[in-house]
Amino acid sequence: MRVHFIAIGGSAMHNLALALHQKGYTVSGSDDVIFEPSKSRLDAKGLLPDSFGWFPEKIHVDLDAVILGMHAKPDNPELARAQELGLPIYSYPEYLYEQSKDKTRVVIGGSHGKTTITAMILHVLDYCGMDVDYMVGAQLEGFDTMVKLTSDNDFIVLEGDEYLSSPIDRRPKFHLYRPNIALISGIAWDHINVFPTFENYVEQFSIFTDSIVRGGSVTYFEGDPEVKKVVESSENQIRKFPYTSLSHTIENGKTYLETEEGPVPLDVFGQHNLSNMAGAKWICQHMGVDELDFYEAISSFAGASKRLEKLAETESSVLYKDFAHAPSKVAATVTAVREQYTDRNLIACLELHTYSSLNADFIGQYKDSLNGADVAAVFYSPEALAIKKMDPISPETIKEAFGNTNLQVFTEPNSFKEFVYGQSFGNAAVLLMSSGNYGGLDLNALAQEVEKS
Repeated sequence: MRVHFIAIGGSAMHNLALALHQKGYTVSGSDDVIFEPSKSRLDAKGLLPDSFGWFPEKIHVDLDAVILGMHAKPDNPELARAQELGLPIYSYPEYLYEQSKDKTRVVIGGSHGKTTITAMILHVLDYCGMDVDYMVGAQLEGFDTMVKLTSDNDFIVLEGDEYLSSPIDRRPKFHLYRPNIALISGIAWDHINVFPTFENYVEQFSIFTDSIVRGGSVTYFEGDPEVKKVVESSENQIRKFPYTSLSHTIENGKTYLETEEGPVPLDVFGQHNLSNMAGAKWICQHMGVDELDFYEAISSFAGASKRLEKLAETESSVLYKDFAHAPSKVAATVTAVREQYTDRNLIACLELHTYSSLNADFIGQYKDSLNGADVAAVFYSPEALAIKKMDPISPETIKEAFGNTNLQVFTEPNSFKEFVYGQSFGNAAVLLMSSGNYGGLDLNALAQEVEKS
């Protein structure tokens, strides 16, 4: 098989390219820019394009498939050539489905928690010696790539993203997988540039539920009223398995699962992670994992990349960074750290970085999300608003939206850095939440500073 990637350098795209190369396919690709680590990883396998840019001459009739990434534009010259030649053109999720039509497809969906749940499932299956194909949205410890495709494995586990499939396919990715086994962890409005109303966003999960193959199953978090409504109102002929959270205790900053076999210590914590774990347990049992084996395996799960990642720790202080940026994720993360470190000063910092988070019509969704912190701060860049061609937003608007009169708001990187370094790290839990980098804050240097406290 000969496959060409248009926009091969993306996080998801380059991992799919590596997986197909590993499978023995002949892989080529193009992109106008490729950043690390994609660049080095492609180069190591001989897949890095010789030159950056778009080259229609790379598109020829001998190609079996062209895979189009979201980074490409609808008028991409390579895409135009592929259309002219009548070649099969796939989006990333379409091609994953093509690779898994004869497998049992396990798809994990939800506004929050899907990466962590997928990572939990893969950790447990790996621990139990079950070899499966997969696609997950974060690099996992012990896994070489974010995508694995084989001809032999019976199962494929897919993280079900609700964002768009490609520049010419405006369907959400998770609509294309047609799961045999599905999970929905929660629904909280996101991607408002694509789904302008909450009702429109929720509708995507109804379509996902109805896409489950007849006789399949959906495991769903019944603690979320929107999830419960979507699943229980579906007339699709599938089995429905509700879950809540797992019973646990916290002792001396350590979380323990309460099981029939006694307490099981965990390396992760927080109510949201305990709910994620309950969903992962159900899915693993559907796939043939014994409950006791699940508990044994999950005790060594350290978390998905960028999810409550511990950067520094002393006897009296700890520093975490987290990918949280959506309102529900921010609130859950703050609550988790608050409950884990009840006797410490919680310093919570959030960067508003995404299109949704910087939108004045959406920002009210963050109300009370930082109120669990003793010290709370928000950083955002006016330049980011300008780049995204969005209307300016004032610090006063942000304070009002968060419902926190003590909230400190920063728009200049150096001022934010001075604020962070000006905190007392003794007896403190410091939490940095962002999908960006706070205007270039050096987290390694900050970790060293915390370790000195």
